[in-house]
Amino acid sequence: MHDFTLLRDLVVLLAVAIPVVSLAQRLRVPTVVGFLLTGLAIGPGALGLIRNSQSVSNLAEIGVVLLLFTIGLELSLSRIFKLGRAVLQGGGVQVAGTIAAATLIAMAFEVPARQALFYGALAALSSTAIVLKVLTDRQELDTPHGRIVVAILLFQDLSVVPLMLLVPILAGVGGGLGAALRDTAISFGVVAALVVGSWFIVPTVLEKVAALRNREIFTLCIVFVGLGAAYLTANFGLSLALGAFIAGLVISESEFGVQALSDMLPFRDTFSGIFFISVGMLLDLRFLLAHLALLLGIVVALLVVKTAIGAVATRLLKRSLQVSILSGLSLAQVGEFSFILATVGVPHGLLSPEAHQVFIGASVMSMLAAPFVIASARLLAELTCRVAGKPTVELQPHETATVSALKDHVIIVGYGVNGRNLARVLKAAAIPFVILEQNGHVVRRGRLEREPIYFGDGTREEVLRKVGVERARVIVLAISAPAEERRGVAAARNLSSTIRIIVRTRHVAEIEALQRLGADIVVPEEFETSIEIFARVLRLYGVPGNVIERDVEAVRGGHYELLRGLALSELRLEELKHLGVRAELDTVEVERGARAMGQDLVSLGLRRETRATVIAVVRGGAALYPPEPAFRFQPGDTVVLIGDRDALDRAVRLFVRVKQGDADDRGNPGVPPYCPP
Repeated sequence: MHDFTLLRDLVVLLAVAIPVVSLAQRLRVPTVVGFLLTGLAIGPGALGLIRNSQSVSNLAEIGVVLLLFTIGLELSLSRIFKLGRAVLQGGGVQVAGTIAAATLIAMAFEVPARQALFYGALAALSSTAIVLKVLTDRQELDTPHGRIVVAILLFQDLSVVPLMLLVPILAGVGGGLGAALRDTAISFGVVAALVVGSWFIVPTVLEKVAALRNREIFTLCIVFVGLGAAYLTANFGLSLALGAFIAGLVISESEFGVQALSDMLPFRDTFSGIFFISVGMLLDLRFLLAHLALLLGIVVALLVVKTAIGAVATRLLKRSLQVSILSGLSLAQVGEFSFILATVGVPHGLLSPEAHQVFIGASVMSMLAAPFVIASARLLAELTCRVAGKPTVELQPHETATVSALKDHVIIVGYGVNGRNLARVLKAAAIPFVILEQNGHVVRRGRLEREPIYFGDGTREEVLRKVGVERARVIVLAISAPAEERRGVAAARNLSSTIRIIVRTRHVAEIEALQRLGADIVVPEEFETSIEIFARVLRLYGVPGNVIERDVEAVRGGHYELLRGLALSELRLEELKHLGVRAELDTVEVERGARAMGQDLVSLGLRRETRATVIAVVRGGAALYPPEPAFRFQPGDTVVLIGDRDALDRAVRLFVRVKQGDADDRGNPGVPPYCPP
């Protein structure tokens, strides 16, 4: 008999999470809060819908790994290195200061020194998962305070290693301080080796995988890199999430970062939700209600102390008071790594069962409060600065990529022949554009040519958001793959109702489907090739060039219905069948507003100006050889000309309407259309 307990628990979890998270979204409450409340409701301490939470906790651990992996993909390793001082100094002051403050407070309540120090370590860590998710959702990850928060969180994550190694020392067991320091040094060496090795190996491997042009293999490779790095760090006693975070940072530096992020987002959203639900399940609702006053007091004290220490740490980095307060408030909650540290401390007697439940209750409550604290941080920072007489500024995200500054631009999906030609024309016209391509070699070559090209699937909404589809004027899908064309049109139209969507397709049958999905212009290769062929053939048989151009535009304007057999009567070429005109002649139809309109051969000065000769005029299906002295050119006349090529080209211009503002053959500006008396 199969055991479907895990499947049952997941079904219950998702069944409750969907309405709770939907309600949270409707109330404009962060989804993290909805997940935590879901866990609180279905956990053993409340409704008891899930009693054995171990299997869910295992999935939650994978969620933390994927969450921090995608967060690493959204950041940049080069920017982290630039924040070296902020990481070491800011993070060091925040962690050490919080440990010291919490230890002193605990000792004031007669907690033994070793246990008090352990409590300080638990309080020092903030929630990387919640903070970075909330900052990302609020588009504040790359603001001045966002970069400081990231730097301090990174130091906290690195601090988990020595803190876990110090637990046996605090409990009075283990190999002593020397052994702990040795293990810590080894751990940091592993992290350094992982960073350096990934920096040189991962981009090369991804380039070769991308050359295969297989999305499934690319996604598998990305997942392997993230989980492989997590497994490597875990084997050396480090956290799973730390390895995944570092792997994401390394991949983000390559041209494959955008596509990698797009592939990982569905996994992240699913498993990170399970993680936050599992955290909520740890809280015993009955214990929470029985000790509500105590827990509220601890949470308030925690928020105040951590905000103050985080602000001081940021202020020591010579940041403004406004940025310091924003950073302190963002770091005020307890983190998910504190739960891991607490799990290690319980068997060593550093945390009694009752104290463990107090810690869980206060931690979950601080996590629930975190999104609201971060949301109100700007207002609190401005009020504080106003009271202190300090200036405030509007804190905008730092523009780290050219594409983030683009507006009213063109997005080119596919960098084949059509994509390259379009890019060349747009560059010459100084029209901003960005290119998406899935061939790694093409992307690398385009980068060397300094083209704004990115590796990514232009039919995915996440990728299109990265290149500013909401701000773009036009998107051109030049990929010639029916399923991807439809997916790309639907994605672009879903993200923007105003963008103009142009699709090049190889198949006539795709026209109507693409138009239903939201395409504005569909250019089928089959019909465009047919148009080019029939235009060239008709020209060889002397059909007037402007007539050909007019009919070509009619074909295109009618969505190619003529070539699909739906409007065959629109061409008027049968009038010329009797002429038997050959290539050494040229014909032109007189257009309304042309210079020749209303004039005869003498007043027009055709022979004198062009050296071409009129040998016949076709009017109403009848040919005039040569025209009578009283003859005047009228709109619709077909003029048969003879002469060399240059002469014929000059002559044709006399019978075609000159657009307002254009110059005629003699350099004169265009004239208004002729109106006979």
